[in-house]
Amino acid sequence: MLLLALSAAAADAEKLKLGEFIPVSPPQPTPQVAFTDAEGRPASLADFAGKPTLVNLWATWCQPCLKEMPSLERLQAKLADRLTVAAVSQDRAGGKLVNPFVAEHKLQGLKIYLDPKGQVAHAFEVRGLPTSIVLDRTGRLIGKVEGPAEWDSDKMMAVLAPLLAGETR
Repeated sequence: MLLLALSAAAADAEKLKLGEFIPVSPPQPTPQVAFTDAEGRPASLADFAGKPTLVNLWATWCQPCLKEMPSLERLQAKLADRLTVAAVSQDRAGGKLVNPFVAEHKLQGLKIYLDPKGQVAHAFEVRGLPTSIVLDRTGRLIGKVEGPAEWDSDKMMAVLAPLLAGETR
């Protein structure tokens, strides 16, 4: 039985393409979860309604997350008026670890949020970091990316184009 379970898990892993957009159809309501901004003020996913949002779950200890951060910053700079990029840290130490890390790595172009209890990751059943959750302008889940992605690449811009145009999948 254990061998069968391991074979099934390996088959599932082969199907999963890290860094690829996985659409959700039809769009799903997002769970109600709370976290804070970098200064400790309460925040929630509802705060992002009105503009498409990419919620990136990351941690300071996650090397693929750090590799992905520059492309998230470039994406935010390129589409600031049409898309919100929210980088939600999953570090358990919260702001006392994350804020100096953000300053040291000069991540000024991203909106940083803190979720030291992992409530966002739990609500979205995240399997690993980084994971990015893509929400439409009404706050509905339209897809996700597990693993690092080049968010400002032509490939990802093509994925985001319908979202930015106001289309739902």
